[in-house]
Amino acid sequence: MTEPLLSADIDLILRILPHRYPFLLVDRVVDIDGYKSAVGIKNVTMNEPHFQGHFPGQPIMPGVTIVEAMAQTTAVMVGVALDLADKDLKVYFMSIDKCKFRRMVRPGDQLRMTLNTLRGRPGGKIWKFGGVAEVDGEMATEVEFTAMMDLPT
Repeated sequence: MTEPLLSADIDLILRILPHRYPFLLVDRVVDIDGYKSAVGIKNVTMNEPHFQGHFPGQPIMPGVTIVEAMAQTTAVMVGVALDLADKDLKVYFMSIDKCKFRRMVRPGDQLRMTLNTLRGRPGGKIWKFGGVAEVDGEMATEVEFTAMMDLPT
């Protein structure tokens, strides 16, 4: 019996997600528990293009990119759980709910995103996820969102 895959490095992430620079927003996914939960890691660097204009002299990661990073984490989690590497998985937002921003995220921070599946199952198209993003143990963002998984046939 093989052990379940518990993490995804950048090479596997690139095989699951269609996103590429500058819109690939997750560096690693760890603690993958099937399609139930996972933790995404995003190392925030000054090199990212949004920092040129958001905001000059006070770089802050836009909230929408934090939520997108959280969504990418869930796509990797589902991709790993359902063995979707190299299978052209597409995921589309349907709704974003209960979203709150609690702390600024700045270059040099490491965003740790803990996500859980609230509704969804293998073979299903509509999934709901919830979770929090933290920096140094302090909550930066909390959100629930619904996504449509365009799973390969």
